[in-house]
Amino acid sequence: MAETRAKLAQIDPVWSRICEEAEAAVKGEPLLGGLIHSSLLHHPTFERALAFRFSLKLASGEMSEQILREIADAAFADAPEIGRAARADVVAVHDRDPACHRFLQPVLFFKGYQAIQAYRIGHWLWQQGRRDMAYFVQMRVSEVFGVDIHPGARIGQGIMIDHAHSIVIGETAVVGDNVSMLHSVTLGGTGKDDGDRHPKIGDGVLIGAGAKVLGNISVGRCSRIAAGSVVLTDVPPCTTVAGVPARVVGEAGCPQPAIQMDHLVVGG
Repeated sequence: MAETRAKLAQIDPVWSRICEEAEAAVKGEPLLGGLIHSSLLHHPTFERALAFRFSLKLASGEMSEQILREIADAAFADAPEIGRAARADVVAVHDRDPACHRFLQPVLFFKGYQAIQAYRIGHWLWQQGRRDMAYFVQMRVSEVFGVDIHPGARIGQGIMIDHAHSIVIGETAVVGDNVSMLHSVTLGGTGKDDGDRHPKIGDGVLIGAGAKVLGNISVGRCSRIAAGSVVLTDVPPCTTVAGVPARVVGEAGCPQPAIQMDHLVVGG
């Protein structure tokens, strides 16, 4: 057993750590043993565990767990980048959220993480031309998690959505790698314009709670959007914007705002 665990740690360190934490969690809280075994320890890979969680959380009287499980398994098999992104997201949440002390917490308990992983399967369906099934996934993610991400949106890896209440991301939005956002963020349009109409968020951006970024505008890499801001024009890289409408109030204040998670805006 120890030899098997050591090999797993070399091949897949994120999944190995989740399994170790799961075993400890069962010992610490036996009443959660059924949940933890069925969701994590019963599965040979992280992808299989995520497929199970996807089907369990999104199943309803309209769509069975079995069908959703088959969809998720097909997505992970066809697009290995989905599993890689899921691992990067786990590490991002653990490193940036002071309330996250173990890798297993996002997978089992954090709806922002779970919503992003479900979106990734919906996005895969969208790319496969299975638009109606992708819309079904979007609907269920919104109903279950309170997170409404259009399956056509493009989202990178290393994403952290803290609290995740009332997140809205539109169809043509693009979110880069290593982005952090808090609750009630909207990446939306400005009206009934068709075509490319949603924001493009660069790598390493930090978006504060309640911020609204509207229209086909660019938010430069490693910038900060202060809580409650309404952003209607392009944001230069490595700057901080705040206000309604938002304006530049200074530099970003650190090289990696999305990782530092410093929301304090001084002056302006």
